[in-house]
Amino acid sequence: MSASKLAGAVHFGATLSHGPLLSVRRAAILIALIAVYGVIPILGNDYWLNSLIIPTIVMGLAGLGLNLLMGYAGLMSLGSAAFMATGAFATFNLLLRLPFLPLPVVLLLSGLIAGLGGLIFGLPSLRIRGFYLSAPTLGAQFFLTWLFQTYHWFSNNSMSLVISAPRLEIFGYDLSSSRGRYLLVAVTAGFLLLLAHAIIRSRIGRDWMAIRDMEVAASVTGVPIARRKLQAYVVSSVFLGIAGALWAFAYLGTADSNTFSLDKSFQVLFIVLIGGSASLFGNFIGAAFIVLTPIVLDILVPVLGLDNYIDQGSIANIEPIIFGALIIFLLIKEPDGLASLFSRTIRALSIWPLRR
Repeated sequence: MSASKLAGAVHFGATLSHGPLLSVRRAAILIALIAVYGVIPILGNDYWLNSLIIPTIVMGLAGLGLNLLMGYAGLMSLGSAAFMATGAFATFNLLLRLPFLPLPVVLLLSGLIAGLGGLIFGLPSLRIRGFYLSAPTLGAQFFLTWLFQTYHWFSNNSMSLVISAPRLEIFGYDLSSSRGRYLLVAVTAGFLLLLAHAIIRSRIGRDWMAIRDMEVAASVTGVPIARRKLQAYVVSSVFLGIAGALWAFAYLGTADSNTFSLDKSFQVLFIVLIGGSASLFGNFIGAAFIVLTPIVLDILVPVLGLDNYIDQGSIANIEPIIFGALIIFLLIKEPDGLASLFSRTIRALSIWPLRR
């Protein structure tokens, strides 16, 4: 066979395999959009919306913010919850002190305020590398928690230091119901996903990945290392700030500084590791695992007849063991997380008709 014929055959085979793959992916995205914005608001009851879907989406957004920093820029952070708290307290004060501002503007400003915090605590990344990058953000976790606990102005001089949303409405439409808060979270998540996708495909995203893969080579090719690192911390903190505001007011209703403790930072980190690094939709897969695992364990215990042998306290202690075991398993067998497994499944479905 001549070289031209061989090349044509290869191109024809690639076209056959690539075309169905795109079709399956587009169909999956279309089904997801119909489910998120059409089916769930109509059929979802209060329990499903309040206890399962809303926290999954919000924690997925938090994982998305951290994944932009870790997965795409190759940087580290152990203070995700601190920037979530910044966004929550900023939203509370903006809604309270500037009541004429519409909610979308408040969320945007809260994210920018959290981004300013990310800029400040991201400055040490210009001088340190590797695991030591986690130290400044870990310091942010303790410092911002102390700040919100010490200065009562952030909680409107409340003795309990608890904040609650003064209002949740957009252009006169009340969002206090379960469906209203779900639509707020779902629409916000859609916009942030589109924004993250645009950033990754832009020059900034390509520079982040170049720094992640080899910082020295990226510097030689003209990538502005310092600027891109700071931009990564700012963008990540903006996403985390908006997620923190939604977590406090669209899910919990009220919150305090302890709501965004170090445990919450590790939960966001687990979401990235379980869902898959450098993946947009993998964050929501990891968030679903984090949210649903306690509920599944509570259901399985009586179903399997173990309620006489295992109490609720023991179940709560088992959860971290399961999380840790899964993370170790994924790091060994599936370093790219559950998102990679999902992508391989879609690829297998796309070429399945060709094998018949």
